Amino acid sequence: MEKIPVYTGAIQLTAPYTPGIRVGNLVFVSGQIPLDPSTQQIVRDDFERAVRQCIENVQRVLSHAGTGLEHCVKVTVFLKDMNNFERLNKVYVEYFGLVKPARTCIQAAGLPLDVDVEIEAIAVVPD
Repeated sequence: MEKIPVYTGAIQLTAPYTPGIRVGNLVFVSGQIPLDPSTQQIVRDDFERAVRQCIENVQRVLSHAGTGLEHCVKVTVFLKDMNNFERLNKVYVEYFGLVKPARTCIQAAGLPLDVDVEIEAIAVVPD
């Protein structure tokens, strides 16, 4: 099967990765950090706002691939501090519908650019 790269043009890539890859009817979204594409700045002042930015960045990639958050089947969240788990969940439920995707949450000792959260996802492109 052909691997089709998914770019949004919103974030300047400085690392050797692709924001998303579409293979068949699946989209694999690389880990998204809380980088605001309108300012090219990391959201650092508010953890919940940082989570929102990560999820919106995931949504942007999915949208460019022809799908959306409602079609996510797997999400992986990397937290710098597991003490933020409840705050993560508070924001997370705002974005995902009644049937939430499978999810893994991992505490990571170090994340790119020393961010507090990073989120990756796998979604289905509907027929």
